[in-house]
Amino acid sequence: MMVPLAGVIGCPVGHSRSPVLHGHWLQVHGLRGHYVPLHVAPEDLGMVLRALPAAGFVGVNVTLPHKQAALALAHEATPTARRIGAANTLSFRDGRILADNTDGYGFLQNLREGVPDWQSGAGPALVLGAGGAARAVLVALAEAGVPEIWLTNRTRARAEALVADLGLAVRVLDWTDYADALPQAALVVNTSSLGMEGQPPLDLPAEMLHPDAVVTDIVYTPLETALLRAARARGCRVVDGLGMLLYQAAPGFERWFGQRPVVDAGLRRAVLGA
Repeated sequence: MMVPLAGVIGCPVGHSRSPVLHGHWLQVHGLRGHYVPLHVAPEDLGMVLRALPAAGFVGVNVTLPHKQAALALAHEATPTARRIGAANTLSFRDGRILADNTDGYGFLQNLREGVPDWQSGAGPALVLGAGGAARAVLVALAEAGVPEIWLTNRTRARAEALVADLGLAVRVLDWTDYADALPQAALVVNTSSLGMEGQPPLDLPAEMLHPDAVVTDIVYTPLETALLRAARARGCRVVDGLGMLLYQAAPGFERWFGQRPVVDAGLRRAVLGA
């Protein structure tokens, strides 16, 4: 019997912690299989995806910049992937590519683990950033029943284009004005790269946050960003971004290797030690 192979496709992909994450689960569960990083240029994506099943691959994760292209190349897609307009999890079956997007699932699972009593109906959510991660977060918040969603981005036109593409009832705020919304926001989500190691800081006036707000940052390098530190000092409950990475990986692992994995402290230690 062929040993199942899976991996993560990106450009670049060397920074990905997914090989450590899936490798940990394979070892913990005593499963045969391998999970490898695959650096694939955008112009080669279609050719590579068509070739992988013959090499023994049962599926792959897809990261930047391939998520939207991967959805377009798939033969079938889940309603979630279609609604988000991007895929992060592909499965190969009988010569067909099946696409899913588990980023929104990972985001909500992480949020609910960090703040178990979080209520989607508590009030408005403010989302910062209009990149690929924002697509999944906005759809997840809408499907969870958040009553009002606000989106802000340094380039307003990009935020407006994203909202139009998703077809969601999301209000776009100017980047220069979003601070005025902070006192009313029950949830603040940073999906931008601001605050990540090697990136400019996120200059958010934490003193304007409501002390009862929940603040989460999908950045996990560093694990506690300046935003989370400042929000914690304000009295807010905060959730780091590592859990989103861990939880989004679980559905794909189960499909490829036949075992539902557990997100626990041991996994966090393994991924943080990578």
